[in-house]
Amino acid sequence: MNCKPITFCNVSPGTFKCMRKKLKDAGIHIPSGNKGKLSGMGAVADFEWDGESKLVVIITKKPCIVSYETVACRIEDLVRECQAR
Repeated sequence: MNCKPITFCNVSPGTFKCMRKKLKDAGIHIPSGNKGKLSGMGAVADFEWDGESKLVVIITKKPCIVSYETVACRIEDLVRECQAR
């Protein structure tokens, strides 16, 4: 699996809060705090947000029938959705 970090810039506190809520509403477990491991729907990722604008996500596990690119694109879509708010 491609475990390279995906880095997002301009992830404001509001964007991060929005992402957290959307993930939770979708049944994805996300720990409190600015870093940790999120998991759900057969996927697992490590994340770290600097508390200001930079978010780094590393996908460590995904369902066999889903490509790495599909999971990465879904995360990118989530960031964009929340940045647009």
